[in-house]
Formats: sequence, C-alpha cells, structure tokens
Amino acid sequence: MISITTAELLNAWERGSSQSSAQRVLTLLSAVHPDMPEVQLLKLPVGQRDGLVLQLREALFGPQLSILAVCPFCAERLELAMNVADIQIVADDPAPESFMLKCEDFELAFRLPDSQDLLRIETACSIEDARRLLFESCLLSASYKGQDCTVDQVPQEILDKVEAAMSDADPQADVQLDLFCPACQRGWTAAFEIASFLWNEINAWAQRVLNEVHLLAKAYAWCEVDILAMSPTRRRLYLERVMQ
Repeated sequence: MISITTAELLNAWERGSSQSSAQRVLTLLSAVHPDMPEVQLLKLPVGQRDGLVLQLREALFGPQLSILAVCPFCAERLELAMNVADIQIVADDPAPESFMLKCEDFELAFRLPDSQDLLRIETACSIEDARRLLFESCLLSASYKGQDCTVDQVPQEILDKVEAAMSDADPQADVQLDLFCPACQRGWTAAFEIASFLWNEINAWAQRVLNEVHLLAKAYAWCEVDILAMSPTRRRLYLERVMQ
C-alpha cells in the first residue's frame, strides 16, 4: 500500500522541480518505494515503471482521470473522463530480459527500454537521433547472414519492426487513446504519458498547498511543519475561517 505524507510529497516535488522529466519520475517513485533502490527503479522497463506511476496517481488523487485534448483538425478543446483501470495493463508474467527478432536475414537481440535509456536520450537533438540512441542502448546483438553488424547497418524498416516488437512486449509504455471530436466528427489517436500527466497534477497540488501554508502562517503565525502535519480537512476548515 502506498503511503506518503504531505510534507514528503512536497519535498519530492521540490527536488523534482529542477530535474528532467525522466529523473523526476524516479524521484517520485523513490519517495513512495523507499524499499526499492534507485538502481532497481532505473532498470525497470518503462511500462513497469509507468504501472507504478499509475498506482501512485490513484493513491494520491483517486481513480478518475480528467484529460484535456485539442482536436488536431479543428482545434476544438475536449475534456475526457476515464479511470486508471481503463489504461492500466496488468501483465500475467514478468517480461523476459531479452527478445529476438529474425527478419530478412537479420537477427537482432534486444531488451526493453528503461529509465536509464530515457535519461540518455533526453539530450538528443531530434526525434531521429533519440530513436537511434534508444536502439543502440537496447540492441544487445545484431547479425546479417550470420555476420555481426552494427545498428547503422540495419535498414530502417527492420528497426521499425524492432520498435513495434518493443511496443507489443511492453504495452503499458505506449498507451494510445482513441479520440473523437464531436465538433468536426473526426477521430485520431494520441499518446498518453502518465508520468507527465501526474507531474502536472502534483505541480498544481503543490502550488495550492504552498498557498495554504502562506495564508495560515500569515494568519496564525504557525510554522510550515505544523501546518503540513494537519490533515487536508483541518487545513481547509482553518482556511475557511481565515477567508471569512
């Protein structure tokens, strides 16, 4: 069961505010899974990591998600409601450590991307460079007609098949939403990233909490640690009196 205090979550948010997107996810998960060393979190396949993020989101803010989207055809703003369970994929068995793809005389062994890989590609100059770096990291071996080869010698269409195989093996890492715009009657698919979604929610939550601390400290001269130790209900009741 996930358990974290207001002060602990606020501390994790503060640390994550100056970190990259991939690193702040690890910061949040480390705060609620102190039994898991960071090196273990780093090596989790992205889908397994995102499964933990979904659990954290449900524990913090409940099961319902309110997702905003903009239609790419008419720019209509849409608000979608769904539950965590709608996008949560529970695997029956742990993913194997490596996979094999044989196609057109090529034989490639690869593993699933993890957080280390995401950290590595954050400095890539383009999507193409990021994809290439990701393949280089995850490719364990490659051969053509029995002879070793490098990732640069593998045709793009073969690399596309590897990417598709990764998505099939780790579907939680590539959640696609089927969206429909009632204004223009057109549909499309869009990727949903729970890590960035949750961070935006936590950022908004942290701003509200800091505002509450500011108002209560100003009104009663209480210190931050005592205000954060209160339950949300108790803080709200005091705030109602301050605002009267």
